[in-house]
Amino acid sequence: MPAALHIHRLNKHFPNGRQALRDVSLTVQHGEMVALIGASGSGKSTLLRHVAGLVAADAQSPSLIEIDGCCVQQGGRIHHDIRRLRAQVGFVFQQFNLVDRLPVLMNVLVGLLHRIPRWRSWLRLFQPQECALALEALARVGIADCHAQRASTLSGGQQQRAAIARTLVQGAKVVLADEPIASLDPESSRKVMDILARINREDRCTVIVSLHQVDVAIKYCPRVVALHHGQVVYDGASSALTPALLRRLYGVQADEILADAAPPAAAAPCVPSPTPQWTMAPAAV
Repeated sequence: MPAALHIHRLNKHFPNGRQALRDVSLTVQHGEMVALIGASGSGKSTLLRHVAGLVAADAQSPSLIEIDGCCVQQGGRIHHDIRRLRAQVGFVFQQFNLVDRLPVLMNVLVGLLHRIPRWRSWLRLFQPQECALALEALARVGIADCHAQRASTLSGGQQQRAAIARTLVQGAKVVLADEPIASLDPESSRKVMDILARINREDRCTVIVSLHQVDVAIKYCPRVVALHHGQVVYDGASSALTPALLRRLYGVQADEILADAAPPAAAAPCVPSPTPQWTMAPAAV
């Protein structure tokens, strides 16, 4: 059985000449929950964007990325069938990536767009069973009562949970979460990480989450991959990560990832909202 994720000799230079990733090789098995840690600029976000096929590696390099045995990109060229493969990969962005003016339910239904005809997606026509699936996903992340609100009215933690609900509706086999708690208060951070751990456990999906806070990585992820200047400097059990080891790996930058950098954010309650503007298509007979 192929691994959930296989990366071989991934290299990336930016146009300014800076090398963001250096010979990164990594294998993640199905059902693992893995944390990527590192100081700012270590390459965590760049690595996740390569895995999702959003960015191509260095041209004519030996780089290879596969998800469940299917090629994402090779030699700096993204596979021609990447749209089909992306349907298996859920991406949770640091800044939520929701459409502020649309209702929460509509934002979650976006996870179904790869399954439905384009004409229905253009007209925002969703069948009752599809809306029920989205409501179920919202219930799993604890914000079903907010389904009719505009996304912009939610707190940061609620928006991030809506983004996770979108990956549930999508049916993603691999969930990539890029600094999902970086802008959240401690309580919202805990809820988001609890949800990611729960879907990893209950749905057996593979979760790879980049984090600044090493204490959060140790608490939620049995395995940690540490990046430093674009290189993998540690890949192993999170229980073995000690402050002394991190200082050996990172030097003065260890203080950045040892510190609890989660800033406070105001929480907003769910409030009544006008009925969302979308149309349900008739259920198939």
